[in-house]
Amino acid sequence: MDHPLTVGVVGAGRVGAVLASALRAAGHDVVAAAGESDASHDRIAALLPGVVNDKPSAVARACDLLLLTVPDDMLLNVVSMLSASGAIHEGQLVVHTSGRHGLAVLEDAVAAGARAVALHPAMTFTGTVIDLPRLPGCVYGVTAGEGEREVTERLVADLGGRPMWVEEERRTLYHAALAHGANHLVTLVTQAMEMLTVAGGVDPAGTLRPLLSAALDNALAQGDSALTGPIARGDLNTVAAHLDDIAASAPHTLPSYVAMARDTLDRVVVDGRLLPIRAARIAALLEAAEAAEAAGAVGQRGRAAR
Repeated sequence: MDHPLTVGVVGAGRVGAVLASALRAAGHDVVAAAGESDASHDRIAALLPGVVNDKPSAVARACDLLLLTVPDDMLLNVVSMLSASGAIHEGQLVVHTSGRHGLAVLEDAVAAGARAVALHPAMTFTGTVIDLPRLPGCVYGVTAGEGEREVTERLVADLGGRPMWVEEERRTLYHAALAHGANHLVTLVTQAMEMLTVAGGVDPAGTLRPLLSAALDNALAQGDSALTGPIARGDLNTVAAHLDDIAASAPHTLPSYVAMARDTLDRVVVDGRLLPIRAARIAALLEAAEAAEAAGAVGQRGRAAR
C-alpha cells in the first residue's frame, strides 16, 4: 500500500487476528480489535500485542480500514448495527472475509459512504502465529467494485497473497468448492484413520501421510488421470469385499465410501478406462450396499421406537 492505514478488526477469531497481524507487519497501524471470548482476548494479546480490545462501534470509528471477520450468519447484523450507529464513516474501507458473501451484505455500509470489499483467504487457520508463514502465496477470493479494484489488489499484495476475482453471483459456488475440498477432506481422512484403527493400525496418520500427500499432489497436477485403485481397475470382487467389511466394522463410513465410489466410477467410465458393462456391475454392488444400509437404519429406528 502506498501509505499505511489505520486498521480495526471486529471479530478477533482465527482469521481476524492473523490477518490483522500480517497487515501490521506490512506497515499498517492496527489501532483496535473487538473480541468477546477468552480465546479472542488471548489471540489479541499473542498476535496483536498492545492493541486495545474495544467495543465494535469504537473499533469502527477508530480506523480507515475496518476488517469484519465475524461468522457468516452474523455478518449482516454486524454491518447493520455499525452502520445504524454511525460508526461507519464516509470513505472508510470496509472489508469482510466471508467466502460465501459478496458485496450485497455490505449495502448498509455503502449507504453510509463506505467502500466495500469482499476478501476471503483460501486457507485454513489455527488462529496462532503458525498461520503467518502460510499466508505468502495464499489466494484470496475477492469481489469489489471497479473503484475499489486497485486498493484491493494492494491490500492482497500487503498480505503476500494473490487475488482471484470472483463475481458477486458466484461467491457461494466459490466457497462451496473450498469447503468441499478442504472441510470434507478432513472428514474423509478422519474416516480413513478410523478404519485403519479398527483394522489394527497403530499409526494411522503415519500410514496415510505419504499416500495422501502423493495422491493430493497427483490430483492437483493431473486431475482424474491420477485416479488409481480398485474402482479405476474395475476390480469388482475387491469393491464387494470393501463394502462387506465396511458395513460390518465401520458402518458409519459406508455412505461416504459409496458416494465417492459412485462418482469415481462415473469418471473412469467417461475417460474410457473402464468398460460400461464392468462399471454397471460395480454400480449394482454400490446400489445394493446403499439399500442394505438404508434398510438397516430403518430397522434400527423401528426397534428404538418400540
